[in-house]
Amino acid sequence: MRSVRHSDVVTAARALLAVPAARRGALCGRILREADWADRFTRRLGKPHPLWGNGTLLAAARQYMLAPEPTFDDWAYCSAFEMVLTQLMAHRRCQAL
Repeated sequence: MRSVRHSDVVTAARALLAVPAARRGALCGRILREADWADRFTRRLGKPHPLWGNGTLLAAARQYMLAPEPTFDDWAYCSAFEMVLTQLMAHRRCQAL
């Protein structure tokens, strides 16, 4: 997966908000994997993956429905944002092994 920026996390959190809370963890993991796969595809073939984009978390998340971006006054948004960061850190730790 390419370097992660604030907009990547925001977009992934918006995708999580668009699904029921019980499905958010699985969707988050899926988006992270698809960003990884898209990055590998792009580096190998020199073009973006047709579904998952160019290897950024933002591109992988944009294939899903996105909720409007709320403020951090919204508890569900804070939770989704935290979930993206937490799973991203775990994902990076697994890759480092």
